[in-house]
Amino acid sequence: RRPSRATLDLGTGSGYQAAVLAELGAKVYSIEIVRELADSARKRLRSLGYAVQARHGDGYAGWPDAAPFDAILVTAAAPSVPATLCEQLAIGGHLVIPVGEDSQDLLVITRSLEGYTEKNVLPVLFVPMTGRAQALPSL
Repeated sequence: RRPSRATLDLGTGSGYQAAVLAELGAKVYSIEIVRELADSARKRLRSLGYAVQARHGDGYAGWPDAAPFDAILVTAAAPSVPATLCEQLAIGGHLVIPVGEDSQDLLVITRSLEGYTEKNVLPVLFVPMTGRAQALPSL
């Protein structure tokens, strides 16, 4: 097994993606903006034996205290790429995020020593990110 890779999961929902990431060997940190979902996912993950750090909060700002992350996966569309999330990537890390409002694209942002590269993977349709998504600076 490879060493644990720190992974930030934004939009915990039921906890399914966090559980899959944990099964793949990731050290998972997960944030959910809807308190009821966050509480039930945290209990569910714990009862199933997953060592996932899950909390209620606005994931747009990430989890600075646990950064840097090898991967950040976002399950709601942001209006633009959040600079705060890019800054929390480890060198060689990847941010996978749907971006856009009416029309969205799934982007993969990779951090290197030279900066960031962006790859547009495909058009997608995700629910919009809620919370402070409109107010923070973007890349």
